[in-house]
Amino acid sequence: MLFASISRIALCTGSLSALLASAAGAHHSFDSPTPVVIWHGMGDTCCTESMGFVTKLIEDEMPGVFVHSVQLGSSESADRNAGFFGNINDQLALVCDDLSSIDELQQGVNLLGFSQGGLFLRALVQRCPAIQANTLVTFGSPHTGVAKVPECENKGDVLCQWMRQLAARGVYSWYIRDHVIQAQYFKDPSRVDQYLQYNIFLPDINAELDERNEAYRDRILALDKMVLVRFSNESMISPPSSSWFGFVDEEDNEIPLQNTTLYTDDWLGLRELDEGGKLAFLTLEGKHMQIDEASLRDIVSKYFAPHKERALRVQD
Repeated sequence: MLFASISRIALCTGSLSALLASAAGAHHSFDSPTPVVIWHGMGDTCCTESMGFVTKLIEDEMPGVFVHSVQLGSSESADRNAGFFGNINDQLALVCDDLSSIDELQQGVNLLGFSQGGLFLRALVQRCPAIQANTLVTFGSPHTGVAKVPECENKGDVLCQWMRQLAARGVYSWYIRDHVIQAQYFKDPSRVDQYLQYNIFLPDINAELDERNEAYRDRILALDKMVLVRFSNESMISPPSSSWFGFVDEEDNEIPLQNTTLYTDDWLGLRELDEGGKLAFLTLEGKHMQIDEASLRDIVSKYFAPHKERALRVQD
């Protein structure tokens, strides 16, 4: 699931070097592009070849743009570890402080999140008033949580296997809920009361608690656009509709966003965004994080550089 296996982009479109070479002649010029912050998913890091590819693609589509890839810890290994273990509330506070100290990000930013990184960027919009977010784009992100602990794409991934072993001992136990990242957005539809009582992260940012932070709604409504991308053959995020703020009931029946109290009572402003044409639902063909280069370019161009006209190759 939340492996930002964006390295698959290169597999879908040819070698990375060939892609970057072919991109050289595709530059477009425009003034003062809005900076972009990207956040990888579980199993990836800020500075791998995959995130490097994404950064280069954004720079190619928006010459002169400043791109910042979120990193937690002082090294790539520490950053990868933080995608499995830690307290996401503490991590968000650190990222907010970090972004607030970067001069290039003080006049507005666009946000691009992959898998769990998209969920975290959305939480950052709500919790970090120092950052003025214009557009938020998320790929396969579990906005309403996961009903099953994510599988490990690579069975030899020791960190992922350790995460799953810990989670199996009880996602709502005091140690696991405070130290395993995936437990902090786990939501069992048959144990909603326990989820609301013990989950330390998701009920708060999704305004599911009795005491809601009204500033969260205000900051979501301040977005120019929120773009939610899901995958047609999603198997890592369960349920797949979480990428569109949907979920399932106790009998595993899908509940689309529009049928949830989150939407009808508009706890986060999603209905107002939707009615104002500021909420986009897109589908990409393929499995989790199988993003082809053309679709990624189209989305970056359409939503981060809207004056550039190009037909979008994804389904609304």
